[in-house]
Amino acid sequence: MPRLAAASLVGTAIEFFDFFVYGTAAALVLGPLFFPTFSPLAGTLAAFGTFAVGFLSRPMGSVLFGHIGDRHGRRPVLFASLLLTGCATVAVGCVPTYDAIGVAAPLLLLLLRFLQGLGLGGEWGGAVLLTAEHAPPHRRALWSSFPQIGPAVGFLLANGVMLALTAGLSDADFRSWGWRVPFWAAGVLAAVGLLLRSSLAETPQFEELSASGSRAGAPLAEVARDHWRLVLLTAGALAVGYAIFYTVSTWALAYGTERLGVSSTMMLVCVMAAVAVKGAATPFLALLGDRWGRRPLCLAGCAGAAVWMFPMVALLHTGRPLLMFLGFLGALLAFITMFAVVAAYLPELYEPRVRCTGAAVGYNLAGVLGGALTPIVATTLSKDGSGPPWGVAAYLTAVALISLGCFALLPETLPERSPEKAEENEEAVEGAPA
Repeated sequence: MPRLAAASLVGTAIEFFDFFVYGTAAALVLGPLFFPTFSPLAGTLAAFGTFAVGFLSRPMGSVLFGHIGDRHGRRPVLFASLLLTGCATVAVGCVPTYDAIGVAAPLLLLLLRFLQGLGLGGEWGGAVLLTAEHAPPHRRALWSSFPQIGPAVGFLLANGVMLALTAGLSDADFRSWGWRVPFWAAGVLAAVGLLLRSSLAETPQFEELSASGSRAGAPLAEVARDHWRLVLLTAGALAVGYAIFYTVSTWALAYGTERLGVSSTMMLVCVMAAVAVKGAATPFLALLGDRWGRRPLCLAGCAGAAVWMFPMVALLHTGRPLLMFLGFLGALLAFITMFAVVAAYLPELYEPRVRCTGAAVGYNLAGVLGGALTPIVATTLSKDGSGPPWGVAAYLTAVALISLGCFALLPETLPERSPEKAEENEEAVEGAPA
């Protein structure tokens, strides 16, 4: 289990490094380079629009790679998704700017961002099932939490590189070539990840499915027919996590630098410090999920998010590093209280034959609902006025309350009952109110 957990963590960290470095670049530099004819606000919105495309393609990736995972095994998904995301990310670093090739530049950016999201849509399902289906039931949340640490590691790597470049280069050099370096580095990281995953074994549950001949013939059709309510509930439940994370990691960077006059270096330090604490807390919260169940932690995280959004916005608006850090930290701790256990929770809700497709589609649809539009909505809501952007706080609070309602309609999956009672959980969800 330690070797499997380490491989899933490293691979997920590399995938999310690729995904996050684009978000940071969108907040800091892509607007003026690829949309120079727009006003500063419109350029930022356009850059966040290309950022959102990666979320829109993630459900497509979960369908594509979920089919592979349910039909041909979890292991092939880990290689194909990492290779696709790595190649697309390196290519982003090679795209000429608008001044060089005109409108073709943002179009290429959109295409490559789409491919990034396609690969990441498959990564989560493969990495999570690798650990969840190998782990003992009484420690499934703990071992499954390691892929959930990967996003924090990837974010710290991506922003650490960006921080070093913005601090070590002049603004002209950073805008000229420095911002491309993290994208090029993705190629090296992808090669390391592929090497680490080359010796992984297929999961026991998929081998049992193959031996018994009970693999799903058309996983997506089966999920759409029999588990659509579960997919919608999990997507709505997890939407708040995406909304919180990308508010902190993407919109707050742009708001702090453009509206509050805080240096990009200081903003990155505040966000990175909060993400580091969030990553360190993940396995401890997962242990609580193994002890008390998945659903109680998810409900607590949603409630905490609903309570904290207005204080977070107020602390951000001060522009003071320590207060901004505390605001970000409270939001991310609410987020990880939920997401520390969802890597065990979602697979336990689905039967093994459609688990890769069902869990991944629900998880990535949540990214569309909560992550794709949040930076755009938040930027629009905060464009006017000199006071704190309370509209952003109200929007995030509303998302948290909707997610709380969705979690309330989902059944519990106690460790000793998982995954053998997945069908009973399905029946409980099918009987829940729409």
